[in-house]
Amino acid sequence: MSVPVAYQGNTSAAVADWLNKGDNAWQLTASTLVGLMSVPGMVVLYGGVVKKKWAVNSAFMALYAFAAVWICWVVWAYNMSFGEELLPFWGKAGPALDQAFLVGRASLPATAHYRADGSLETAMVEPYFPMATVVYFQCVFAAITLILVAGSLLGRMSFLAWMLFVPLWLTFSYTVGAFSWFDTFAPGDTGVVQGWAALVMGVLAGSVPWYTMMVLHKRSKLLQRVDDTLGVIHTHGVAGLLGGVLTGLFAEPNLCNLFLPVTNSRGAFYGGNGGAQLGKQIAGALFVIGWNVVVTSIICVVIRLVVPLRMSEEKLAIGDDAVHGEEAYALWGDGEHYDDTKHGAAVVPV
Repeated sequence: MSVPVAYQGNTSAAVADWLNKGDNAWQLTASTLVGLMSVPGMVVLYGGVVKKKWAVNSAFMALYAFAAVWICWVVWAYNMSFGEELLPFWGKAGPALDQAFLVGRASLPATAHYRADGSLETAMVEPYFPMATVVYFQCVFAAITLILVAGSLLGRMSFLAWMLFVPLWLTFSYTVGAFSWFDTFAPGDTGVVQGWAALVMGVLAGSVPWYTMMVLHKRSKLLQRVDDTLGVIHTHGVAGLLGGVLTGLFAEPNLCNLFLPVTNSRGAFYGGNGGAQLGKQIAGALFVIGWNVVVTSIICVVIRLVVPLRMSEEKLAIGDDAVHGEEAYALWGDGEHYDDTKHGAAVVPV
């Protein structure tokens, strides 16, 4: 294997000839920034944005989701999301812990595309950094997704039910969405749109969710029945849907050739086969929405057979003290029942 130009003259055996240190450093930096958005970022946000009586439980839900996803991700979920194909929309489960696997060159088998006759059209993507970097990068996005889901359940779902929900939803819902992205543009494919198009997408992805949350929600009886604590369906669901669909509209052909494994990709705005790509974007979004509705409903029904999904009315009234035996920002006489067994006698003789 020939040494890349960037490493000609570097004969150190410690550096693999396929490794680009700049690519690897940026991937690790970006991954860490997303991880910090989750912990401590979302933990602090959830603990501060809800009512005081739910601060501890909300922070715990975010922290648990982050930790649980990491374990599930490296044991089976990574390969279900980005490994070898099991079904057209799902990868084969398997661990991502083998040292030889993690230090080897990154590869994404599902990015290989074949023609109708079965011949190879585009070889699979092999970035210039190790598999460990890919596993880390994708893990933090999986983790923050579950934390965002928690935002719609804060102060509602029992913590035990949430502990069961996280690994089940990651396994049967998130992995399908992640694997399905290979046939469409993900909302994060901002490298394939021009600057002006990115501005248009940003304006729409900011204003339309505001309209659905502040105007449409108040007029729709159906939306008013949805108990979404932090408005996640608007801030992330509507905005994410717009990002995916609009990328299928504005994806620029030359940029697609630079960044995407599928040849002749383009958005509908640029003619050609762009209309078909826009159709794929819409179909992909509808598939993921439909899959999530069905699978999430099944998961919740199964969990409800084991433990209650919703906290009891008593716990809902009391909050953290009833769920965890702790309260945030609590002073004696401020949200906490004075307990002689914990604090001693109320009157101390002098």
